[in-house]
Amino acid sequence: MEYSIRNCEIADLPKLIMLCQQHAEFEKAEFSTEGKKQSLKNALFGKNPKLFCLVVAIKETIIGYVSYTFDFSTWDAATFLYMDCLFLEAEARGFGIGEVLIEKLKEIATTNNCVNMQWQTPEFNARAIKFYNRIGAKRKDKVRFTLTL
Repeated sequence: MEYSIRNCEIADLPKLIMLCQQHAEFEKAEFSTEGKKQSLKNALFGKNPKLFCLVVAIKETIIGYVSYTFDFSTWDAATFLYMDCLFLEAEARGFGIGEVLIEKLKEIATTNNCVNMQWQTPEFNARAIKFYNRIGAKRKDKVRFTLTL
């Protein structure tokens, strides 16, 4: 499969939102598109971006994305890269694209003096867990809570 990976652009936002919706459905989570375009535009392309995103494209069609932030660990007293989302449409899975995305994030994290990368996936996502184990990631079991405000 021939594909390219590049930084997300403003013109990609409608497709990115569609992929976010597919990702939420896959993870059995609620999702609303309301207000997402402007919020993502501000977060990704504002003066001081809070969010960063790479997209995977076949020609002009975006088939996946990985988004990430930089955060600070009190325990490590250092910055880490947090991979917020990694999602590929079903037909793009199994071609090694996920591993290429992880490698790109490792490069970005190293360039930004990050001590590690962190992320999470649902317990039922056996395929992702197998992939993360294969690339050498170490699992840390915790229970994640969300408090709606």
